[in-house]
This record gives sequence, structure tokens and C-alpha cells, in this order.
Amino acid sequence: QVQLVESGGGLVQAGDSLRLSCAASGLTFSSYAMGWFRQAPGKEREFVAAISWNGGIPAYADSVKGRFTISRANAKNTVYLSMNSLKPEDTGVYYCAADSSLMKLRAGVHGIDYWGQGTQVTVSS
Repeated sequence: QVQLVESGGGLVQAGDSLRLSCAASGLTFSSYAMGWFRQAPGKEREFVAAISWNGGIPAYADSVKGRFTISRANAKNTVYLSMNSLKPEDTGVYYCAADSSLMKLRAGVHGIDYWGQGTQVTVSS
């Protein structure tokens, strides 16, 4: 049974930093591209960042480029999202995702193999 468990969310002020973690189990982690998505209240889930199986070729949404960094530790079956200079518009539930295709992660939310349950990030102004 595949499980993706996110952690690290919380309530912060604008300009602060957070690091999210996603621990994976039940799959061959190093064979999967990993991604982060988010969903704000009343909005659709959107792509944030993705990384290939070996840690290369990271991709970011324009709204987070230069502020967020995705990384992974295959030895720990964990993917991270470091978020700096947080803004109120970064508020939402952040979801970890795994797929055999990096392109599918970058393309959006449809047909992705596995999802986590999400962790709440709230940025106050």
C-alpha cells in the first residue's frame, strides 16, 4: 500500500519560511518523479513544483520561482519543499504527489499515480 505523508505545515507570517516534508512508503521511491501541489479555499488544485527521480530537472510554477525549492533524499524516501518569502497568497493545503512521469506532474493534477493527504499552510499578512 502506497502512502505519502506530508508534514511541516503551519501558521506563519508573510516573509517567513517553512519546509514541508513528504515521506513515502510502499513504492520504489527512486523510480518516481515527485511533486507538490496546493489548493487554496474555493480554488482548484494547482501545480507548485516537481523533481525527477534523480533530483535533477526541477520545475516550478511561475508564482513560486525564486522563492520555493524542491529537493529529495532517495535514501530517506522523502521529498522536501523549502518555502521562503511566503506570501498570503501561498495559503492553502499542500499535497505531495508521485508519478512515474515527470511530464505528467508538470502538466497538472489529472491521472497522477499517488497523492498524500495534504498539510495546511497559512500565511498571515
